Formats: sequence, structure tokens, C-alpha cells
Amino acid sequence: AEYGDPKRLTMSLSRFCQISFRPTSFSSRFYSHSKVLSYRTFHHKTRSSSSYARAFFSHLKSSPRSSTSKTLIVGATTVLVSTLLLSSIITADQASDSKKADWAKIREEIVDLLDNDEYDDGSYGPVLIRLAWHASGTYIKESSVGGSNGATMRFSPESLHSANAGLHHARDLLEKIKQRHPEISYSDLWTFAAVVAVKELGGPDVPWRPGRIDASDASKSQDGLLPDASKAHDHVREIFYRMGFTDREIVALIGAHAVGRCHVDRSGYSGPWTRSPTVFSNDYFEQLLNNEWKPKKWDGPLQYEDPSGELMMLPGDLALKNDPKFRKYVEMYAKDEALYFKDFAAAFSKLLELGVPF
Repeated sequence: AEYGDPKRLTMSLSRFCQISFRPTSFSSRFYSHSKVLSYRTFHHKTRSSSSYARAFFSHLKSSPRSSTSKTLIVGATTVLVSTLLLSSIITADQASDSKKADWAKIREEIVDLLDNDEYDDGSYGPVLIRLAWHASGTYIKESSVGGSNGATMRFSPESLHSANAGLHHARDLLEKIKQRHPEISYSDLWTFAAVVAVKELGGPDVPWRPGRIDASDASKSQDGLLPDASKAHDHVREIFYRMGFTDREIVALIGAHAVGRCHVDRSGYSGPWTRSPTVFSNDYFEQLLNNEWKPKKWDGPLQYEDPSGELMMLPGDLALKNDPKFRKYVEMYAKDEALYFKDFAAAFSKLLELGVPF
């Protein structure tokens, strides 16, 4: 472990168990367990091996005490601690490999995938931004759980959460790049792709750095952590305050609705917020303030439309216009796109780094 060599640690654990615990049948059972632990740690299955070690240690504690069992408990403790230590070594290696990747080349590959006349309005950019947003927006500041670190949307149930409907398009698109660059983490790739998309759609440079680590499952995922577009300002604040954002940052982040559109088969809503859904701008704020928004007459959920019927806003969008504290930032960004770009870049960078142990 001291040398950061998983293979040497695994061999040492196996040899320790073989020498110390061969004499009794109980020891033999422990030795077989140790080999399973060795296999799992050596093949980087650290989450399952840690759980396995804890469960077996619990079994040992309930066994009859004897000099042999006491020795076994010492052995089990050694395996458990070593397994957890190995987990730290492996995750550190993954972060290091991702940092060493050729991110300039990866940027070029992402750019090459963005334009596609057969997808939505001709660009995958908006859905890549949404992927990173939803992967990051699960953060809980009080417990430091969630966030982009882990890329847990690769697994169910998170991939099946209603808020993430349609994001398989973005994940599948980026999988091509991941296969060419196995050294990078999914969580770094997803967040970096969003940063590239913002810039390519005409937006600001968003500060970004690699070092995220992928999780092995979505056991810590929780549903209901992302904003519900059908709710008003109190809900908006509850969601964003939970992550540690201010009112100004909230308005800046929601301004990303300048790009993309809603789909009936994903969110239940329909239509774009602006007339240029593949151009990152402050037009969202201008439309929100200057247009007249009336409830749309249709069989779907409540949404609002402009007089032309071509643009839409959601209840959560109008919350920014109707709440005085939010509105002052809406007005500020509608007048000054450069200021909006500056604030968005800072807020989005913060979002992408929530919960990441750099």
C-alpha cells in the first residue's frame, strides 16, 4: 500500500491469510473469503470488496471467542483496512490518469460531434449542457453527497429518473469519445463536453479542470433533487440554496434556457425559450421580460406562450420575472450580455465542481 502497488498489496494479503489462518476449518473459510477480497480489490471492484470485508468482519465479531478467533479478527481488520486503503489508491490513480489526458484533442472530438441536422435544431450542444447540469445538480451541501463526481447517471435508477429523460442521447454520443480515451473519467468527460458546448454555441469560456472520479454504481443517487419546472420561486430557491447558490447565481444558471427546447416525450413540455435555440446569449432574459406570456391552451401541463405561439416559458421561468429579488438580476442580464456571460461562467464552473475532491 505504501508503494501504491495494488498487485503487491493483494499478494501480501493473500500470503498473510495463508500463513496465519490455515490450521482450522474456520480459518479456511476466512482464507477463502480473503481470496475473494483479493480478487475484487485487484480488479478495482473496490465498492463491493469493501462491503464484503465489512460483512465478514461482522460475522467474525459474532463468532465464539478463542485465541484463534481473536487472531482472525485481527486478520479481518487488516484485510478491511487494507481494502479501503487500496480503494483510495485506485481512485487517486483514476483521477491522475484523467488529468494527464490530451484534453485539447478531446475538445476537437467533441466539437466534431456537435453539429447534426437530424437532431433537434441542428446541434447536440444544448443536450450536452443539460447532461452536465443534471449530473451536477444533485449536490447536497450539508452532506457533501451528489454532484458531478461519480457520473452515477450511467446507472439505474438515476438514468431512469423522469428529470433525466432524453439524456441518453448525450451519454450515447459521448460514449464514442470515452471508448477512444479510456483513461478519462465519465464525470470529467460529461462536464468538459458542456463547457465546450457553451463556447461553441457562442457563450463564454467556463473555467474547468479534470480530476473527477467515477463511481461503480448509483447507490447514493436520490430522485427529486433537480428543479421542478412546474413550481414557483420558493421551490427554485429551495433547490439551489441546498447546493449553496445565491439568488444572483440562480438567475445566471437558469439563463442557460437560452439554448435548447422542451420535448413532450421527455419533460412533457414543448417548444424553445428563444428563437435561436443553438446560440448562447442573454436573449432568454429579454424574452422573459419583454414578451407577453399567457397560459397555453393544450392538453399538456401548464406552460406559457408568447403571442406568436412559437416560444414558451415554464412556471419556473416566470418565477424569475415575478419575484422581486430574482427580477432585478433578470433586468440586469437583459441589459448587459457581457455581465451575464461573466456571471454564468463563474456560476456554471461552480456547479460542475460541487462535491468534487480536487
